[in-house]
Amino acid sequence: MDVGNKSTMSEFVLLGLSNSWELQMFFFMVFSLLYVATMVGNSLIVITVTVDPHLHSPMYFLLTNLSIIDMSLASFATPKMITDYLTGHKTISFDGCLTQIFFLHLFTGTEIILLMAMSFDRYIAICKPLHYASVISPQVCVALVVASWIMGVMHSMSQVIFALTLPFCGPYEVDSFFCDLPVVFQLACVDTYVLGLFMISTSGIIALSCFIVLFNSYVIVLVTVKHHSSRGSSKALSTCTAHFIVVFLFFGPCIFIYMWPLSSFLTDKILSVFYTIFTPILNPIIYTLRNQEVKIAMRKLKNRFLNFNKAMPS
Repeated sequence: MDVGNKSTMSEFVLLGLSNSWELQMFFFMVFSLLYVATMVGNSLIVITVTVDPHLHSPMYFLLTNLSIIDMSLASFATPKMITDYLTGHKTISFDGCLTQIFFLHLFTGTEIILLMAMSFDRYIAICKPLHYASVISPQVCVALVVASWIMGVMHSMSQVIFALTLPFCGPYEVDSFFCDLPVVFQLACVDTYVLGLFMISTSGIIALSCFIVLFNSYVIVLVTVKHHSSRGSSKALSTCTAHFIVVFLFFGPCIFIYMWPLSSFLTDKILSVFYTIFTPILNPIIYTLRNQEVKIAMRKLKNRFLNFNKAMPS
């Protein structure tokens, strides 16, 4: 975007999810509770995995990083939306809008690569168990996490650079509760069809391709598990099922929004709420309720905390 254009357009108005005061108060209460639960649930996973030495394995290391990304994804726009419902101040500066676009694509891009790393971990563990220790080493896990963040940064920078080139001439009303390219480019004074093709090529196809790769990898894993009937295979099946649920819940809305960037704003709003607010809280629920090891570790952590409090002098 040129300097003159940016100087004449200093802020956007976020229309949010509804103009109804009653609905806004309802959203304020619901999203506040969900946000707090997301932060507490994911923080508990990070603390539990960090403290319990029995969970110091590649899978839980990746799970910890997933929880960190989920907390970040839940925080880039939700706190502002909650605050806006109280203050009624629903504007966001141009730089603030770009910041939201950057962090949204940073966290979603990083999570996509991390989910692929988690599926690779499960594939090696189940399909090539004898090679697991040599293939999935601590160094490899660190490299996968670093690579996921690097890819996330590269992807988010491409989106921000693209947004900077858009000429805006009003109105400056974003029909959502946060800034993202599919809604922001609707305000640009250029052909939206070309912009839609950019969105499909840079985000939609990437998300769809990664989902297909992940789907195929989990199909291979589940077919391998099906040929075994041991207790370990049952545990592997449960773990992979949980992983795939997370993948489907995360990729589904992303693929729809970025493969059809000119679709209904109402549909996009609902899906945006789903993958920025609901998915981050579903991850700890899915992983903790379906994972016996994590539940045992959390009980130990709770008992340790209670015993520590009892030992403290009154």
